[in-house]
Amino acid sequence: MMGTWKTPAFWYDSAAPFAKQKAALLSPFAALYGLAVRQRFDLYYPVPMARPVVCVGNLVAGGAGKTPVVLSLVDLLQARGYNPHLLTRGYGGSEIGPIQVSPDRDTADDVGDEALLLVTKAPTWVSKNRPLGAQAAIDTGANIIIMDDGYQNPSIYKDFSLLVIDGASGFGNGRMLPAGPLREPLDFSLSRAHAIVLLGDDKAGVMDALRTHAPDTPVLNARLVPDETNPDLFGKKVFAFAGIGRPEKFRASLAAAGAVLEGWGSYPDHCAYTEEDLQELMTAAAAQDAVVVTTAKDHVRLPPALRDKVQIFSIHVEWEDASQLVALIDEAVYQTHGNLL
Repeated sequence: MMGTWKTPAFWYDSAAPFAKQKAALLSPFAALYGLAVRQRFDLYYPVPMARPVVCVGNLVAGGAGKTPVVLSLVDLLQARGYNPHLLTRGYGGSEIGPIQVSPDRDTADDVGDEALLLVTKAPTWVSKNRPLGAQAAIDTGANIIIMDDGYQNPSIYKDFSLLVIDGASGFGNGRMLPAGPLREPLDFSLSRAHAIVLLGDDKAGVMDALRTHAPDTPVLNARLVPDETNPDLFGKKVFAFAGIGRPEKFRASLAAAGAVLEGWGSYPDHCAYTEEDLQELMTAAAAQDAVVVTTAKDHVRLPPALRDKVQIFSIHVEWEDASQLVALIDEAVYQTHGNLL
């Protein structure tokens, strides 16, 4: 089975065994990591592009809802009249790029799972070199680029940076990798955001931190809700599995939908599933005549022989005020590129 990384429990749960001791032990490495991030930004001059670049990123390793925000943003910008192309590094895939993703040709092993989700919404490019990927998109007609991730990548100029924060988990224990989930120092990261998306209710004191470190940055409220096209799971026996940054979020969504969870499998983030990985779960589900479900991101990584046997339970972003986000992006685009519409 490819991929072995799981979010450490002590990052988010202070009651986890030896949580404080583990964080303290790793704190010297976290300090070095933070220094390296700052130095990387000092070494690069970000390449400006001929068309605006909107970056959707997060601050933590392990997922915050970034990709659903990207997918929603595509709809909003298309409705506004833009022709967005999507740009991702293709985490988990072998392609270096720039390459335009083709769902008929490419697999998750080639371009990563996120790229296969993104291409269902708009033309999508995988490129380890972000400026080259953006230029390829512009050359084929994009008048705005949406980057899925890359907030910590200093190689390309971002006209608008949107930072996604999960209200339930926030910044975890507030420490940097590997002592905690933060990808960079909190004050440094928040200072570069043009706007912040707070997903769900603030249960982790996020707004307190924002008032301290980013008091003037607009905060947009949104939440993740199940798709109307999802299978009806209310009162049904369900076996479920997920290999995402925080699989417990998916498990909670199933419970909220009324599913009777009879079996559960938690796998490493971006797990490249084999039939052997899921054999026990699939067999147990069949014995109880139960429905097997997973996330859309997991489904694209399933072996072809299993895809018809596993149903997708998807979520999407519901905005409190989507027009505010579009207006902020319009303003940023106009300031650097004029009127593109």
